[in-house]
Amino acid sequence: MDPYIGKLLDNRYEILEPVGTGGMARVYKARCHRLNRLVAIKILREDLAQDAEFRRRFHDESQAVAMLSHPNIVAVYDVSRSSELEYIVMELIDGINLKQYMQKKGSKLNWREALYFITQIVKALGHAHSRGIIHRDIKPHNIMVLRDGSVKVADFGIARVASGGHSTLTQEALGSVHYISPEQARGSHIDERSDLYSAGVVLYEMLTGRLPFEGDSPVAVAIQHINSIPLSPREIDPTIPEALEAITMKAMAPNPDNRYSSADEMLSDLEEFRKNPDVNFEYHPDFSPEAELDEDRTQIRPAPSSYRSGGQRAAHAPVRENRRERDYTPEDEPPRRGPVWPVALAAAAVLLFVGLVFFFLWNSVFSGLLKPVDTYSVPTLVGKLYEDVKDNTDLLGEHFTIVVGETVADDSEPGTIIRQDPEEGKKVTAQSTEITITLSGGQEMIEMIDLTNMEFQEAYNTLVEMGLKPLTPEYEFSEEIEENHVISHTPMEGVPLSPGDEVQLVVSKGKEKKTFEMPNLVGMTLERANTTIDTYNLGHGRVEEAFDEEIPAGQVISQYPTDSTEVSEGTQVNLIVSKGPDPDAQPPEPTEVTKTVYVDMPGDAEGLVNVRVLLDGEEVFNQSLDATMSARVPVTVTGTGTGTLTYYFDGEYGGSMTVDFSQADGT
Repeated sequence: MDPYIGKLLDNRYEILEPVGTGGMARVYKARCHRLNRLVAIKILREDLAQDAEFRRRFHDESQAVAMLSHPNIVAVYDVSRSSELEYIVMELIDGINLKQYMQKKGSKLNWREALYFITQIVKALGHAHSRGIIHRDIKPHNIMVLRDGSVKVADFGIARVASGGHSTLTQEALGSVHYISPEQARGSHIDERSDLYSAGVVLYEMLTGRLPFEGDSPVAVAIQHINSIPLSPREIDPTIPEALEAITMKAMAPNPDNRYSSADEMLSDLEEFRKNPDVNFEYHPDFSPEAELDEDRTQIRPAPSSYRSGGQRAAHAPVRENRRERDYTPEDEPPRRGPVWPVALAAAAVLLFVGLVFFFLWNSVFSGLLKPVDTYSVPTLVGKLYEDVKDNTDLLGEHFTIVVGETVADDSEPGTIIRQDPEEGKKVTAQSTEITITLSGGQEMIEMIDLTNMEFQEAYNTLVEMGLKPLTPEYEFSEEIEENHVISHTPMEGVPLSPGDEVQLVVSKGKEKKTFEMPNLVGMTLERANTTIDTYNLGHGRVEEAFDEEIPAGQVISQYPTDSTEVSEGTQVNLIVSKGPDPDAQPPEPTEVTKTVYVDMPGDAEGLVNVRVLLDGEEVFNQSLDATMSARVPVTVTGTGTGTLTYYFDGEYGGSMTVDFSQADGT
């Protein structure tokens, strides 16, 4: 069993379960008991922890990385150093790494999605570089894709600890050899441009679904990074925009001086391309590696780079030149005389040459002018996939070749030929057998906008106008977002979408209202009752007055809702306040009479209604009745002389009647 499971680090972090293992550390899911949140903890391997210098640098670098704060960088919360352990406390990511994401998508991403991801990666690198942190191990495995489509770069500074100021082919470096820069492979000094090279490789892999260099061993791959030129992305997939290919190849230039000088410079090109995919960066890649040549020695000149279909190519074709060789001119030799026969021989040779030229021209040129011109019918390519027809000799025959023109947004499947020039069926000569095609890049993508805080109906209409499909919204309480306004949405802002894609909105129900028992206000003064209502965040309803023989004037006779009823904040409270005894009330007769009187329910009453009846200010009836079952409520009262019967429905005054007690019922 793992010895760390269940362990409490620094009396704060409880290790729950393993998450993964790397070359330098093990990662665990843990709970921070101080802040009651889940975190990830990276614990340095025991064998590395034995090296005091390594531990010191691990600690120092980790503290530096903890100063980074960026939405596209996995946050570091804490760095601990003790006699037993070295560990880092980080943000726990709910997602998968970019390598797993590409595998789920079938290895290759569409260029819009690749652009969305690489932009976030470069933003993270720019933030780190501005603070002197070089990642040194950028690869899809260290890039996390969250559920909302955003990415976070992980393991900043860890690779730097492993190698110090220079890069060598350590075991860790060999594990990432497909993404390392040539200067890393050589063990040379590296800077932030090395991260940009690795980012270029990641972009290359996202666009093409393959790595630029493969080999039988890590060392073989490393050598290719130094000496070879990869196929350009458009040689693998012609639908990739030329400008995005230029950005990729510039980032991957073997010589750091030919790459982007900073992440901000690369980000600027990415943003310019995002706004205008047809932009021309006029970047012509120079794949000459960085080298210092001795001017006094025989040198090797690199041959011009050329992209052609096939495998990876050597970066140089050696052409030797001795710089010390002296130039020779005819003036260095004195004039000489010779025999005449060579002149005659030369004249004969000239005549023979002229004759041969005339014979050749007659058979190859002039005779052809007298023959009919061969024409060919242009085959139909529109509607077919480029991949299916580019090497189809049955369709193209021996005469036609395809030239890929522009790629445009279209409802057709990406890679479908939507236009051709010349058109199908047209007769062309042997000199005009190139067919220029226009490819579909798929549906035009829609960039998701920010709907946060927008009123729901407005957000719904906006999505429909954009061509997206809003789903039935989810509702949640929110302390910050106003009721019926958007709290969040998936996908998030900036994610590229296709027309008809679904969008899930989360809408605010407002602040969650707390429920509690209604306090008893009867007997309180009106002032104190109002203070109590405010204390409980209740609402002030109607306040009415009534005579009462027992409760002093100014005090609450009754309330609605009644005490102990479950209520929530904002509930309106109605009060009846005593005016004291009725000065016009007649003294009671010595003989009391019991009668039954009927109180009619309000015509619009529905459901349970609280009926409260007062006889001369004294409660004689208080029940909750179903209005549909008890249209007339019988109330038994006892008194002498005459009395005033006052009735209330749900705390509101319903009316009054005079009861004559001079005669009993039935007499």
